[in-house]
Parts: sequence; C-alpha cells; structure tokens
Amino acid sequence: MNFDLTPEQDQLRDAVRALGRRYGHSYFVSKAKAGQHTTELWHEAGRLGYLGVNIPTEYGGGGGGITELALVCEELAAAGCPLLLLVVSPAIAATVINKHGTEEQRKKHLPGLADGSQKIVFAITEPDAGSNFHRLATVARRDGDDWLLSGRKIYISGVDEAGHVLVVARTEDASTGKLKPALFIVPTDAPGLEKSKLDMEILSPENQFLLFLDDVRLPADALVGESLDAGLPALFAGLNPERITVAAMGAGTGRYAIERASDYTSTRKVWGGRSIGSHQGVSHPLAHAAVQVELARLMIHKAATLYDAGRDLEAGISGNMAKYAAGEAAALAVDTAVQVLGGAGMTTEYGVATLLGAVRAGRIAPVSREMILNFVAQHVLGQDKSY
Repeated sequence: MNFDLTPEQDQLRDAVRALGRRYGHSYFVSKAKAGQHTTELWHEAGRLGYLGVNIPTEYGGGGGGITELALVCEELAAAGCPLLLLVVSPAIAATVINKHGTEEQRKKHLPGLADGSQKIVFAITEPDAGSNFHRLATVARRDGDDWLLSGRKIYISGVDEAGHVLVVARTEDASTGKLKPALFIVPTDAPGLEKSKLDMEILSPENQFLLFLDDVRLPADALVGESLDAGLPALFAGLNPERITVAAMGAGTGRYAIERASDYTSTRKVWGGRSIGSHQGVSHPLAHAAVQVELARLMIHKAATLYDAGRDLEAGISGNMAKYAAGEAAALAVDTAVQVLGGAGMTTEYGVATLLGAVRAGRIAPVSREMILNFVAQHVLGQDKSY
C-alpha cells in the first residue's frame, strides 16, 4: 500500500496548483458574475497538457489515468477554480470515446479534448427519469442508414461551450425487440436540437440547460462504438471517472475553504489580542472539517488507483464512497469557513460564501447521497434492493 505520488504526479500537482493560483477564486467569481466562461484558464490548461492527462499519447494526451485527472480537478478547485467541465469533457466524454468509440471517433475527437480546443458535454438526466437509464424516454430509431433522436434532457452542463454533446438514448435491439441504451455524439448545432438555459442559484461560470431533441438526424457513425452492443459498457465506462473527479473537485473546494478560514482565524485578533483561532470553539470545527476532507482524499486516491488498475467493480464501490465523502466534507468545510469568519464569511471579498451553492449541489449531483447509500447498502452490506 503506497500513499505517495510518483515524481511525475508530484510535478503535475505542483504545476496545476501554480496555474490555478495565478488565476484564483476572484477570477472564477468575476467570470461567473459577468455571465462569462473561464476560457483563458481552460485554454492555458489545455496548452500545458493538463486537460488531456488521461488521454493516450497517440491522440495527443499525457498517457496517464484518472488518478492524474483527479489531481488536476482537485488542485484547480483548491486554488478556488472548480471547473465542472473537467468532469464532463475529459473525464466522461474522453473516457467513453477512448474505451468504446471507433478508431475514427478517437482520431476525430480525442486530440481536441486533450488540448482543450474541443469540449464534449454529457446528457443522460431527464425530467421524469433522472439518471435512471432503464426509464429514459429519449429514443433513437433507424431511418435508413441514419438515426433519429427525440426526447428531453435536463441539467446538462456547458452546452453553450461545447461543439458536441454525448447523448444517452434508448434504441430497439433488432434481435430481441427490447430497448437498450446507446450513446450518440451529437453536434450542438444539429437541426432539431434546441437548448434552454436554466436559472440556477449557484455561482458558476458554467451554465445548465434543458435540451429538446426533435427528430435530430444523425449519420450512422454518430453511434459510439461499432454496434449497439457498445452502449451499456460505454455508459458505465464514464460513471466511475465522473464520481472520482467530482469527488476530487469537492475535496479541493474543501481544502480551499479551510485554507481561507485558517488564514483568517490565525490572524484575526480580538479580546485581549489573542487570535480567534486560539479558541477551541473556532479551531475545533475547522479541524473537524479538515479531518473529513482528508478522509475523502484517501478514498478518492483509492478509487482512482483501483480504476486505473482496471478493477472496475471495486472502483465503483470506492468511487461512490469517495463521491459521498467528498460531497459531505466539502459542504461541511465551506459552511464551517463561513461560520468562523462571521460576517466576513458572507462577503464576496473573502471568497467562501461564493461556493455555498456549488457544494450543496455536490450532495445531489451527479448522483445523490441517498442513491449512494442505497448502492452501498445493496452491494457492500448485502441488503435487498430498496428501489
């Protein structure tokens, strides 16, 4: 059991940390409040190779794994720049296409995902089905050699920034007549695809959308993989990286909040000149939050290591646990930071209340804490399925 990063991973962590701090949380907040995107940071991260660390070298990536991408997610978040599209584009879309796409799809999309010139977002959640792919109402049907997609998707991140969206639909298996999942790479400017921005109470430079697909016509090669048999494994291929990188972003956000609060409480002096951090009523809550964040980081490291070793079942359990732990820890850390800063904690200047909406959402998405507990109860504790 080894808890040490490799020298290359250490260098990556330090370099990403330096990049993130050059931009910082004030940059993130200013972009979000202006309704703009973190384009400069994204393109610089791509140019430096950080967005493609998990993409094979033959397609322009760094040849690493989810462990490396989790480091990128965590360190940018720890600098106050939690970029949701790192989870959506490099973690989900790039993994799905690399593992289950055709060679033509890999050559077409992976180099752009690696250098940041291309973004592919992910659409599974629906208004009535959530992310339960057994009940998805978005359907793909054959029309000659083409496909026609119809349905609705909700809470789809970054559609306005992306050239393509990876849509999860259901299509009929000709051999059985049953509906099975299939993934399609859909241009965001395709005729019949419309988007409507959702107003969210989250301060973020990345927007959420409702998508309407009305007989969106796609060529045969828009289907991910060589056949419909690739659909289910392709779908699951993106879920563990999603859980792990979301968890890493949460852990980084927790680290950021604790650092901001600790800097303040160690220098803020009242009542006789002692720092407020010398009082246990202030320091203990921060210490407790720090413990929870560090525990989450350990589970993230375990989950990423298992995933990169190809141990998918174990990575699924650890990835869900990591996502749960990091979601709880991040919310605790930000809330505690706001509390110990007092009135300053609610100001934009001190940069912690600006994260309250995001960390609260992290306990809901991309899978709720309750569904993770269902998963653990069933797959770890051997309880009957409850849903």
